Amino acid sequence: MEPTNPPRPARAKREQPAPAPITQELVLRAFTDNPDKVLAYRQLSRRLGVTTKQQREEIFGYLKKLRQLGAITLLQNDEYRLADVSVAPAPELPAKGKKTVKAGAPASHSSGREPVAEFGQDPIVHRRREAGFDYVGDDSRPSRDANTIIGTVDLATANFAFVVPEAEGSDDIRVFTDQLKFALQGDVVRVRMRGSRDGRPVGDVVEVLKRQRPEVVGRLQVQGTLGFVKPDNRKMYFDVFVPPHALGDARNGDKVLVRIVEFPEDSHRQPVGEVVRNFGQAGGNEAEINAIMAEFGLPFEFPAEVEEESEAISDVIPESEVVLRRDFRNITTFTIDPADAKDFDDALSIEKLENGNWEIGVHIADVTHYVRPNTELEREGKHRATSVYLVDRVIPMLPERLSNGLCSLRPNEDKLTFSAVFELDENGKLYESWFGKTIIHSDRRFAYEDAQDRIETGEGDYAEEVNMLNGIAKKLHAQRFKQGAISFETQEVKFRLAPDGKPLGVYVKERKDAHKLIEEFMLLANRKVAEFVFNLKKTKPRYTMVYRTHDAPEPERLQNFALFAQKFGYTLKLDDPKKVSTELNTLSEEVMGKPEQNVLQGLAIRTMSKAIYSTEPLGHFGLAFAHYSHFTSPIRRYPDMMAHRLLEHYLLGGKNVPVAPVEDECKHSSAREKLAANAERASIKFKQVEFMADEIGNVFKGVVSGLTERGMYIEIESNKCEGMVRLSDIPGDTFELDKDNYRIVGRGSKRIIQFGDELDVVVKSANLLDRTIDFDLVDNRPDDVKRREAEERKAQRNAPRGYREHSGGGHKGGSKGGPKGGNRRR
Repeated sequence: MEPTNPPRPARAKREQPAPAPITQELVLRAFTDNPDKVLAYRQLSRRLGVTTKQQREEIFGYLKKLRQLGAITLLQNDEYRLADVSVAPAPELPAKGKKTVKAGAPASHSSGREPVAEFGQDPIVHRRREAGFDYVGDDSRPSRDANTIIGTVDLATANFAFVVPEAEGSDDIRVFTDQLKFALQGDVVRVRMRGSRDGRPVGDVVEVLKRQRPEVVGRLQVQGTLGFVKPDNRKMYFDVFVPPHALGDARNGDKVLVRIVEFPEDSHRQPVGEVVRNFGQAGGNEAEINAIMAEFGLPFEFPAEVEEESEAISDVIPESEVVLRRDFRNITTFTIDPADAKDFDDALSIEKLENGNWEIGVHIADVTHYVRPNTELEREGKHRATSVYLVDRVIPMLPERLSNGLCSLRPNEDKLTFSAVFELDENGKLYESWFGKTIIHSDRRFAYEDAQDRIETGEGDYAEEVNMLNGIAKKLHAQRFKQGAISFETQEVKFRLAPDGKPLGVYVKERKDAHKLIEEFMLLANRKVAEFVFNLKKTKPRYTMVYRTHDAPEPERLQNFALFAQKFGYTLKLDDPKKVSTELNTLSEEVMGKPEQNVLQGLAIRTMSKAIYSTEPLGHFGLAFAHYSHFTSPIRRYPDMMAHRLLEHYLLGGKNVPVAPVEDECKHSSAREKLAANAERASIKFKQVEFMADEIGNVFKGVVSGLTERGMYIEIESNKCEGMVRLSDIPGDTFELDKDNYRIVGRGSKRIIQFGDELDVVVKSANLLDRTIDFDLVDNRPDDVKRREAEERKAQRNAPRGYREHSGGGHKGGSKGGPKGGNRRR
């Protein structure tokens, strides 16, 4: 949210200094500094140095707002004093004709006190109309006529949101934030349509039907006895007022979770909240990571009843269970996972058959054997839907007793598994598939590095088996890409952390053959499980199954990506759907190791549709699979548990399962997966900022990764940390965005900087509270040019006030007196 400048006073005569602006903070401070005094308007005027009519009007306005807030009390005539805050303020009586509604009620608003408009440089009211916004007036009565629709709020920016209609196929509706009635992400609202703008439907929220989660995470700012919470989420369009009795033990500068208890009916007032969790001083590792967890609604602990259920499960495998399963305990079996992993949910077995082929088993932890329907464990796992991997911790889907114990395929222990077993030859040709419940005994726990060493040296225990699996995996990989799979993948950033969580280093995770080996066999199992269920019934309706689907990208988005890639010198022909994968894979090979690799691969992935869970067998475009499911990670993904249950049900001869409940869980799991990904990205960004805070003043080589009207984003090549260079800070010229051509252009010099350009930057600042990094471009201009510009700036500072205001600013391309001369302040 951009700070709102205080009202500019009327310009004084040129020879006189302009009067200091009067802010609401100054007015409030006059009372908080003198809590026992009665102050009249005239006294305030003298204290604040009021000299103009405009300043007097400002004071009257601020006094009125502070009274509405309840911060000050009118005694008589124009005498005021600080409100008595030793007792919790009584609820405000609603204005005539308006009703007050508590958060969580099935209505859209309630009365509430409006907080102070400014504390320091941080304004509370951030909602501002954009130029040309057509205000519809104050008539916000709920309407149920044919011109209203019901949908879910998806916040886009601090200025507007989209409402996604319940009806399939309907266009999203843009709603500007001052017509949202304080609806938050995920809230269900009724919207009144009122035409279109820029070809997109536009409407106003007339009623909030269901508030999904009326909580906000942010930094608490306290002035006197009053506080407000400035949200961490940049899409949030309002701050939350916290009255004195609702602050708890939170102090100024703490990172807090606040629950909104009153929503005002007036869009110019602020929601009122109470602090429900204090994370400590903002900027600290625990405070920030816990705040990220709260911001995305991630759980901090398991309910006691869930832990009790997990602890009560026996770790003894009865013989009656063993006899029901196929026994793999005497077959060579091992796991390959990250060195720091504790939850091993997949293992591979390998055995040579008499016909010369290989039987390879993909063994998956049998989680559903332990997590039964209608238990607290099941309900909690279904709600969480996924494990979340933040930089310094894992928030598991299931309690540690299960995820790291009973279900983890640890070496030298008998474990219950659900397996997909394949007969393959050395060329990767598949002959037979088998699916069923098994029991295994892992002989070895490999870290990726250990397995990679076997691949590279051919030496060590189980080297022959690992290399045979690797050879077959390479054949499977080649087959996938021959069928049209796409190879784009983002580079994964990893951190080396100190015991206290402080980042000691940042690096890009390297994917080697050991990683790809495991990936290929997991893909094979997921694909064959999906195909097996799909082919159980040859006519519609097919048997219900959880599929992982990925639609083909929209042609328009592909063409936009092709135009973007062309700016880097790459020509793509993406108008033929049959050649899309070939063109993208060719580009992936060409950009490998180049500065623009991460920019282009990242954008290519964003051009693709998002993979989701669904009961519709729509196929997976990116993998080039006609049918695909998730079967291989039930410890950390609830859809895999669903797939296990459905597959077992059908293997036992069960009838078709109703679609609707399964589809509902697919949608829930997709939403939770998206939320987890956003939380993971937020934790990575925080650690990147924390790491760069120790690099202030150091120079790095970076690549232009984004452009806006305010600045250009630079991604450092060595560690993938991204920060901004503000256009107004680029030396030697005034730069403007040329949006159509993905570049900025110097107004005077005509210098062009575009996506993918390599630039040297110096780290200017790293703001932990806002999770932002600022860079300056390294100024490589000749010394005499720098000296001349410095002298011009000095002359400007020493020039008479009137001259400074009307001059062109002394930079190249400036124009005296015209609007362009002020462009740098736009």
